[in-house]
Amino acid sequence: MAGVRGPEESRAAAMAVEQDMFDAVVMADERFHGEGYQEGYEEGSSLGIVEGRQCGTLHGAKIGAEIGCYHGFALAWKCLLHSGAGEKDRCDGVGPGVAPGDSPPTPPCSRKMKVVEALITLLQHFPYDDPTYEKLHEDLDRIRGKFRQLCSLLNVQPDFKVTARGSGLAF
Repeated sequence: MAGVRGPEESRAAAMAVEQDMFDAVVMADERFHGEGYQEGYEEGSSLGIVEGRQCGTLHGAKIGAEIGCYHGFALAWKCLLHSGAGEKDRCDGVGPGVAPGDSPPTPPCSRKMKVVEALITLLQHFPYDDPTYEKLHEDLDRIRGKFRQLCSLLNVQPDFKVTARGSGLAF
């Protein structure tokens, strides 16, 4: 008889059901712990991505502002050195002591101009759109060093600041 159960089978089935209920209660803590961990992990991952994006955007903006100030500074000084803000800083060889038809002496600012040009070259080759560039910080340090060298040659004391209102150089 396929559908009829004996008293032993009924008792065993009842014990199994009772055991399953007991296991469900005992194992609830472990199950809820696992589910809570999984939910927390997913929530933390999504919040971590958002926070990482915000942090990266802020840090990238600071570096961009710094690089932009260096670039503007270099271009301004390049123009000033070419146009001759002062006779002693002229780089075109024209100035006091140069007679017409004479070959101009080596300009007094040739070293300054070389450093300006080197800084501009470094800035033009900086990987603005590749945040995964392996030597990003090395190149940034090289640019900062060249900027400091230029400021020293020009006898300028810069103070680069990034604030809530914006960034800029102060002299």
